[in-house]
Amino acid sequence: MLSKAPGGPETLVMDDLPDPVAGPGQVVVAVKACSINYPDVLIIEDKYQMKPPRPFAPGSEVSGVVDSVGEGVTGFAPGDRVLCTTGAGGLVEKIAVPAASLFPLPDGRSFEEGASLILTYGTTIHALLDRGHLKEGHTMLVLGAAGGVGLAAIELGKAFGARVVAAVSSEEKAAACREAGADDTIVYGRAPFDKDQSKALAEQFKAAGGKGGYDVIYDPVGGDYAEPALRSIGWEGRYLVVGFPAGIPKLPLNLTLLKSCDVCGVFWGAFAARDPQANRAHIDRLFRLWKDGKIAPRVTETFAFDEGGKAIAKMAARGAIGKLVVKVAD
Repeated sequence: MLSKAPGGPETLVMDDLPDPVAGPGQVVVAVKACSINYPDVLIIEDKYQMKPPRPFAPGSEVSGVVDSVGEGVTGFAPGDRVLCTTGAGGLVEKIAVPAASLFPLPDGRSFEEGASLILTYGTTIHALLDRGHLKEGHTMLVLGAAGGVGLAAIELGKAFGARVVAAVSSEEKAAACREAGADDTIVYGRAPFDKDQSKALAEQFKAAGGKGGYDVIYDPVGGDYAEPALRSIGWEGRYLVVGFPAGIPKLPLNLTLLKSCDVCGVFWGAFAARDPQANRAHIDRLFRLWKDGKIAPRVTETFAFDEGGKAIAKMAARGAIGKLVVKVAD
């Protein structure tokens, strides 16, 4: 499924590409499943920081079976079940990727689950541990908590011993957050907010956070939700900037002075590229948590290969709970 011109999901087309060949250090993966993430919404509109040359396929996270290996590759062989992130290009039948980016898909785990692990949980474990310094006994607020990264933040927050408050836009989403382990939930209205609505939301956040406020705020939403959340942060708290589907906020920096708090950017892709050893240690920890039942990717809807555009459209409309996955092949 290819993007040949900038635009929304309706501009994507099914077309043929030549089969990839595994170069030195590469592996060709026959893709079975590709999860949809918010960057897929942006990248086809040329609004993402990475702009691949066209034509390209969206899709930044896949699972599948090793089809062939290139020169110098050890540790993987044709037939192995694997998963990896791709940056882009995942909504295809076959893709060539660096062998270093591959991880074995554990026995008993589906391809749909495998395609839903690394990006959301990798982003979140980096955010919570490296940027948020989350510790046992901390209190954390998660905005947009029913999405893929939001549910990952709930599960990892609980695994690391935090009290987690999940903020969402509907009771249905709140129920999903409670099922994932959230200690408390907040249902907020849809932005934009006027001054009174923004103040009321800040009071909602403060009431759920308790007297000390939040040690960590995990924000993959942005927009008009950001300032009310920041107003609820505790002394020397960490506000984690993860994404902006509701728009890029403008925060009043006097609040950071009053709370002596940090506003921390979270760019997992750059972190993984700059410190692959630390990233791999995080991923290894995620696999252990997955094995122990502390985390579990929640695939709530699957789409046929030719319906990849519909999956991206649903992500763009912020209607997804958990992970949306395109089944490329059986």
